[in-house]
Amino acid sequence: MALPAERLKTLIEAAIFVAGRPLTVSEIKGSVLSDYPVTGRYVQLLLAELRQDYSERGVELKEVASGWRFQARQEYAEELSRLWSERAPRYSRVVMETLTLIAYRQPITRAEIEAIRGVAVSSQIVNTLKERGWVRSIGHKEVAGRPELLATTREFLDYFNLQSLEQLPELDPELQAPLSLMPGEGGGGQPLAGRAEHEHGGEANGAVPQEPRLSAMSAGSDQQSGKPDE
Repeated sequence: MALPAERLKTLIEAAIFVAGRPLTVSEIKGSVLSDYPVTGRYVQLLLAELRQDYSERGVELKEVASGWRFQARQEYAEELSRLWSERAPRYSRVVMETLTLIAYRQPITRAEIEAIRGVAVSSQIVNTLKERGWVRSIGHKEVAGRPELLATTREFLDYFNLQSLEQLPELDPELQAPLSLMPGEGGGGQPLAGRAEHEHGGEANGAVPQEPRLSAMSAGSDQQSGKPDE
């Protein structure tokens, strides 16, 4: 059974709209398009056309680590945030710096983060990132004490509109210098492709990405008043 391309495209559009989470090409092909003889490559082509259809709209079709989703354009985030009475959580500079170091140097231990930052990193900081779904433990380093190894999740990629760690922006110079001196796996702070593919971190933020933004991860844009190291 065949359908015109426009009909298939609108069916894909409806599926992504109602899914409430990103959909992969395989999921689209195996569900709403399962009755139609289409290839994964053809679905990709239809998605590219659909994305172009939304190029001048307030909503965009975006591919992130977990698949394709609709979301409001970042340029409207400030105005759209007024729809919600509760503000998005704001994180301290140390929390965002810790997240940055985990993202660029994963897998990494808390002690290694402390060595780079030059100050202690409390367990509460790491727990905050875990509770947010951006960081998880992927095992233990085989050294004395077997410290926990930390890495980012797929939810981290989804939230910051990334398909993979290779799309991370250039690291701030103030963090790049000490990071490049760290020995061991990771190649001097370069992002390790696929490290965040270990598992889904939870549902993606498919609406308006709220602060913090990836470009400001170590710039303190989400500083929390009061205790900076909580």
